[in-house]
Amino acid sequence: MEPFDPTVPLRAADAPAPRKPPSTAAAEKVTVQPLPPSKAPEAPVERTPEIAPSHKPSTNPLSPAKRRSSQDHGIISAVEASQSSSPKRTRPNTSPPKVLPLRYELCDVEDMVILIANMIGELIETNDSLAMKSGNLTRFHSRTAPGISVLDYLQRLAKHATLTPPLLLSMVYYIDRLCALYPDFTINTLTVHRFLITAATVAGKGLSDSFWNNSFYARVGGVKVAELKLLELEFLYRVDWRIVPIPEVLEAYYKGLVERCDGYTIQEEVKPSSLEGDETDEIDD
Repeated sequence: MEPFDPTVPLRAADAPAPRKPPSTAAAEKVTVQPLPPSKAPEAPVERTPEIAPSHKPSTNPLSPAKRRSSQDHGIISAVEASQSSSPKRTRPNTSPPKVLPLRYELCDVEDMVILIANMIGELIETNDSLAMKSGNLTRFHSRTAPGISVLDYLQRLAKHATLTPPLLLSMVYYIDRLCALYPDFTINTLTVHRFLITAATVAGKGLSDSFWNNSFYARVGGVKVAELKLLELEFLYRVDWRIVPIPEVLEAYYKGLVERCDGYTIQEEVKPSSLEGDETDEIDD
């Protein structure tokens, strides 16, 4: 009997089946059994060229250790490049300062809030590092520091309580006046928020023609109405009910805030030219 050849095409479907002798049954079983295993290895044999990194040695002939070191060197070089290019990202610091108007009444509210928040931040940083002058706590002290920053809190007060630049400068004036007449009080992390809402309420009700009621100020400041009333009375009592600053004082505060804050400058005062003086002299003649 001839051996089984898988390349020979199978018989036609309409051809009569040959008579199989009983002795060839074992031979067919022996020859047919290797067929399933022969098909299974074909798939991995065909896929091995795609998975195997046959082209990597040609593109990167380095060993795994050298390849890893080269990758690390590439990472370090990228970090060094980013560090070397970091000064280019600090362009806003090199930009010219913003020019503010000479009169504080014309200053934008947002710019005034930034100036005041910068000054208060410096006071808080200084006073938090110092020990308390006395062990007495004031009504303005909180148990814990609120989770909102001074800048965000001032922006909230200025937006919802409609604080104008003169009112904001008056709040700065109240800081010096209260600290001078009430030695136990200092601006720090625990007192700044209660002081700001109290100063905003006093300035709005005492210096502005239109103002809100205490319930609205309390809701904006995040305190209870009864507590805000006590803070208002405490503040007025400590400053001897004198809450109206003169315009020259506010102007001095305005110039001082601009000088100590980077990125801002005041518009130069325009002096009358000599030509205008000559014209007036000719008219008089």
